[in-house]
Order: sequence, then structure tokens, then C-alpha cells
Amino acid sequence: MLERGEVANSWRTERWDSLRLLTPNWQSRLPGLHYDGPDPDGYMTVAEVTAFIDRFAALARAPVRTGTTVTSVRRSDDGYLVATTDGELACRAVVVASGACNQPSVPRFADAVPASVEQLTPFDYRAPGKLPDGGVLVVGASATGVQLAAELRRSGRPVTLSVGEHVRLPRTYRGRDVLWWMDASGVWDQRYDEVEDLTRARRLPSPQLVGTPERTTLDLNALTSLGVELVGRWAAVRDGRALFSGGLRNMFSLADLKMRRLLDTFDEWATTSGRDEEFGPPERFAPTNVPDSARLQLDLGRGEIRSIVWATGFRPDYGWLDVPVVDAKGQLRHEGGVVDSPGLYALGLPVLRRRRSTFMCGIEDDARAVIGHLARYLAVRVT
Repeated sequence: MLERGEVANSWRTERWDSLRLLTPNWQSRLPGLHYDGPDPDGYMTVAEVTAFIDRFAALARAPVRTGTTVTSVRRSDDGYLVATTDGELACRAVVVASGACNQPSVPRFADAVPASVEQLTPFDYRAPGKLPDGGVLVVGASATGVQLAAELRRSGRPVTLSVGEHVRLPRTYRGRDVLWWMDASGVWDQRYDEVEDLTRARRLPSPQLVGTPERTTLDLNALTSLGVELVGRWAAVRDGRALFSGGLRNMFSLADLKMRRLLDTFDEWATTSGRDEEFGPPERFAPTNVPDSARLQLDLGRGEIRSIVWATGFRPDYGWLDVPVVDAKGQLRHEGGVVDSPGLYALGLPVLRRRRSTFMCGIEDDARAVIGHLARYLAVRVT
């Protein structure tokens, strides 16, 4: 196993200070290791996640080579040659487990932002006090965007949030964590070959959730009540002005509709499974409030905005993979983790084999299936 930094490197070096897992602690599990602390319904901090992964590495006794960066993987006559900063390895099979969040995805027009405005990604951001004084424009309304917008607003700063496509969810539903419902109802277990639009499913933003001791819901209504200003999707920069789309109402309506449909799915499962009486009554939530007059542009040169946080998602980095298995959009071509090159496999990608694939509780089942295929491939090659 090759790791460019230490074990749990991205958790040690690429997370902001207050971050917690979106999943409750009882869902934190790896093969042979489950959360055994005093707060199963809480949410792990960055330090706790790092310690949990460290425990797993010690338990598994996997031969991890830390401080070893892979610079190239290319095919050979009998498999692959893996070039690293610590020499070259020859192998018959490779599992790419580098994840889907290697690099922040920032739009090209960021280059046109005036130099007086500091720009950060979630990899750079640590805490409100590290930003320049003044207003902040947070771009993106998935889990990262709403969490950072709330934290920055509570620090006393004026915050504007640019909202694009998003997934709205309550933190709890009928007395249980919403991710409990995803798990129990089987939604998370839907296989990749059962998903109607797999490409879209793999590109969905992370849901608007935050892990707090109070188990609070952090949707756009909650942000508005904090004083965060909502604007549309950032479309372009022209003459130092940020230009926003005017489709907030439609964006909100679509997110609200999808949330209601998911909650209906939970209710139907509770009824058909005979467990309806275990929970509180079905809940419905107020629609997302549409601002009376959302701004369509913002002059970035006037000093109102001193910093921008690009919470616009992430993308994988396959620049080192010298095998023709990456499509035009930079995504790995694979079928349930079996990459389009004999002996090459992947783990840790969105909806790799199930909807839960990118969560800690989903990796074991994916790994068993992928490694089962790998073992059969090696067995055939041996004989």
C-alpha cells in the first residue's frame, strides 16, 4: 500500500478545524473495527477520524509505505509498472484508492477575480480568523458550502452564498438521524447497475448536512435566519463584477421536491415493513424561502467582498495514471470498480457499487466485491 503522506493524510492536512463527519458515529465502521465510544449518535471530529483510521491501520497491520508518492502507473507485458518517489514496483494488478476529492474544482473565471480579493478552497481554509476582515463570498451550497457559510456568519462577518444545484435534507426525521433512514430503508444499498442515471448520480453534490452535538438542520432557510445573503449560481466575471444566474426559485423548488420524494420513500418503507409505530408522525418541512430580490451581480472591486471560498466541489487527479482509462471529463472508466484495463481496479469513488460507496460504512462491501474479482483474475493468470 502506497501513501503519499502519513496514514489518514488528507484528514491531517486538508480539513478545516471545526469539521465533523456527516455520518453518526455508529455508522463509522471498517473491517473488524467499529466505533466503541460513549457517543454513538454524535459525529467524529477531524482528530477523532484520524485516530480511528490510525487504529484501523494498526489493527489490519497492512504494509503501508508512507511518504511514497506515485508518479506513474503504466502497463507492462505482465501487468503494471508503478513509478514512485521511492523507486519502481512491478505488479500484476493495481487498485486505485486515491479517491474522488484530490483537487478542488474551481471555475476558470476565477482568474478574472480582482487581485484585491483573496481566494481560498476548502483545502486552504482553516478558521474564520485566518481570513481578511470584511465580507466573504462562499460559492457552492453543498455540505461544505453551507457549513463554511454558517461558521463565517457566526464569526460576525457579512456572508453571501452563491447557490447552485444542491441536495436538501433534514438532519433528523421522525426522531432518527436522516442517514439512519437512508441505511434502514435500503436507499443506500441501491446498486450502481440499478440506478437509472448513473452518471448523474455519481455527480450529485453532497447533501446539506452538518454534524453537531445538537443534531441541527443546516439548510438554506437556517442560513437565511443567520443573516446569510443568498444569490444564484455564479456564472461569470465581467469587468470585475460577479454575475449570478436568476434561477433561484426553480433551484429551490427542485431541491424541495426531491427532499419530499425521499421522505415519502422513508414513510413507505416504515409502513410496508410494519415499523411505522416505532417513529414519530411523518414530517413535512417549509419550502425554501426565496429572497424578495436576489442580487444578480456584485462589484468585487468595491471592497464589500474581501475573500472568496470556492466550495464548488472536488475532482480526482489521474495525471499519474498513464493508462488510457480516463474519459474526457477526467473520470475513471469502470464497471463497479473494475477498470477498463485488465488487472486495474478502483475503490472509494461515488456510487462505485452502491449509493453508500463514498461513506466509511460503505467501503467494506465494495472492497470485498472488488478484491473478489481481483483474486479471480490473478487465479486465472496463474493457471
